[in-house]
Amino acid sequence: DIDAKQLIDLRKAQRLYRLSDEIAAEMFREHTRKLIEENISTALEILKSRTKALRGSKVVIEELEKVLVLNELLISLSKHAEAAQFAPGVGPISLLGGEYDGDRKIGDLKLLYRAYAGEAFPNGRLDEKKLVALNHLRNIFGLGKREAEAIMLDITSTLYRKRLAKSFNTELAEAPSKAAFLQNLCEELHFDPENASKIHEEIYRQKLQQFVADGELSKEDVESLMSYQVRLCIPQQTVDAAHAEICGRLFEKVVKDAIASGVEGYDAEVRASVRKAAQGLRLKKEDAMAIASKAVRRVFLNYVQRARGAGNRIETAKELKKMIAFNTLVVTELISDIKGESTTLPTEPVSSEPEQIVEEKEEDEWESLQTLRKTRPSKELEAKLGKPGQTEITLKDDLPFRERADLYESYLLFCITGEVTVVPFGAQITTKKDNAEYLLLNQLGGILGLTNKEVVDIHIKFAEQAFTKRAEVILADGQLSKARIEQLAEVQKQVGLPGEYAQKVIKNITTTKMAAAIETAVNRGRIGIQQVRELKEANVDLDSMISVTLRENIFRKTVEEIFSSGTGVFDEHEVYEKIPADLSIDAEKAKGIVQELAKTRLENSLVQAVALLRQRNRDGVVASLNDMLACDTAVPSEPLSWSSPQELDDLYCSYLKSIPKPEKLSRLQYLLGISDEKASMLQDAAAQGALPMGNEEEEEEFAF
Repeated sequence: DIDAKQLIDLRKAQRLYRLSDEIAAEMFREHTRKLIEENISTALEILKSRTKALRGSKVVIEELEKVLVLNELLISLSKHAEAAQFAPGVGPISLLGGEYDGDRKIGDLKLLYRAYAGEAFPNGRLDEKKLVALNHLRNIFGLGKREAEAIMLDITSTLYRKRLAKSFNTELAEAPSKAAFLQNLCEELHFDPENASKIHEEIYRQKLQQFVADGELSKEDVESLMSYQVRLCIPQQTVDAAHAEICGRLFEKVVKDAIASGVEGYDAEVRASVRKAAQGLRLKKEDAMAIASKAVRRVFLNYVQRARGAGNRIETAKELKKMIAFNTLVVTELISDIKGESTTLPTEPVSSEPEQIVEEKEEDEWESLQTLRKTRPSKELEAKLGKPGQTEITLKDDLPFRERADLYESYLLFCITGEVTVVPFGAQITTKKDNAEYLLLNQLGGILGLTNKEVVDIHIKFAEQAFTKRAEVILADGQLSKARIEQLAEVQKQVGLPGEYAQKVIKNITTTKMAAAIETAVNRGRIGIQQVRELKEANVDLDSMISVTLRENIFRKTVEEIFSSGTGVFDEHEVYEKIPADLSIDAEKAKGIVQELAKTRLENSLVQAVALLRQRNRDGVVASLNDMLACDTAVPSEPLSWSSPQELDDLYCSYLKSIPKPEKLSRLQYLLGISDEKASMLQDAAAQGALPMGNEEEEEEFAF
């Protein structure tokens, strides 16, 4: 026992021996630590003793109580009014630096903590006073909060289970509110309701596993499970999840065994086991179908993988045939057994209302396409083959559409060509061809999850390809005649291609041929803007036949013709708006082409006019000057320069003789750099019939 007087005397002794506060405090803590280490060692020795009796457990608690009493006393003294006069080091006890400090001893301390915590629930309820003591003991032992909580959770979970088992058929069964009873139980034990819910689920799962050990749930088992669900307040979704997992695991094994039996092994005994599991395990139909679907689709994908890896088209078809047979003889029966349906009744194909509407709309395609019509068995053939394969479990969500369509197309090609054998010298002969393959093709479409529309589109694609090959030969030159139209109609009938698709193919071929011819004509300069307008009036889509580059070349050529026509006319609305619109080219880009050509042609026209002047070609001179004026209208120019002013005067005189419009003559005067005085003189001379022509007159006199 330690009291205030002893601590004051101890402080005096410290000063007498001239000990520092740090050393004195460490010595005091070490002494108190050794005191509790003796208690801990005694408690551990008894706790680990194999001959431990009831008295031994009490001694363990007594030793730990001594530790707590000493700790509480020191904490109390540290808050004493005269604490300043006490020896240093008075306060909560710690095991740091002592025998039990370290990871190797932490396990022993946890055992002691667990032993003390187990005694904190007298009569199955947590003693509130023990909560404070447990917190102090945790601090003394240096245990982490999570470590202590884990120990308490383990203890309270065990106690909760015991209380639950004890009251399950008595107090809990009779309680008007099961939830209130369970909530009160959690509060008494300071037990988290979420952890209680986990225990409830675990108990339910254990009972469920116990009941389904023989492969089925009896009526009594179901009633017992219902009582557990009600009394333990287990949500229905938790119950459903437990059944789906536990019963589903057993059902999955039965389904896998049934599937593994194969086409020949799926006999009455296997079917009976499937029916027993489907009904006895009391799975929801959708859960049972989901389990079966997963297992079946895995097998389907194995067949698909082998089909892809086959060496040729025939081997691919054989693997797909195996998958179809597996679907008809195993999967279809499996689904009937899961649903508890009679296998003697034909199964109606599953189809949604929208697909039925699509099928009605596409009746014409069904009737015209021979390959598609053959996939629809007659009533007699249906009776002979038995019920069709199921279409509930498909590969629609396991493979992209393109891969599923490729598999269908591969088998369709096999149906059309049959089995082919290679004979000597590389020749091939068809050794086996059976229209019954088309019925298997129909079932393959169901397994692949193809809709009616998708199937029709694939068959149309095949028929369209066949028709296109024949039509390209018939329309090699792109010309249609009455005889060729009749020939194409016969081919269309043979492949069964609907009329609208046949017309589309014919139009594409003729359009392509026409486009090639038009492009050649453009490159050779045989098509200009006038021909383009005529073709457009005939509803020919030139935009798709002639590239933008070629249409720009046509525009360039047209503008060049305007600038070399000799008329001197440049219609901005025609050139900048109408012609680009007719050629479907960019108006701004067209304007740039015009300006580029105008600048180049303007100077070239002057050079050409002078050359023609020297050749005494008066008409050519006038035409060249008109071209120059047209270029100037497009891109107004500054006055032009020339080495011989006399030749510019002669050009003006030549143009004056052609009796031009005044505005054109005035603009030419400006471009040639002729002054108003000289222009007036030349015009007066022309009016008197005495217009000089310089070199030309001299040359004429010399000739005579």
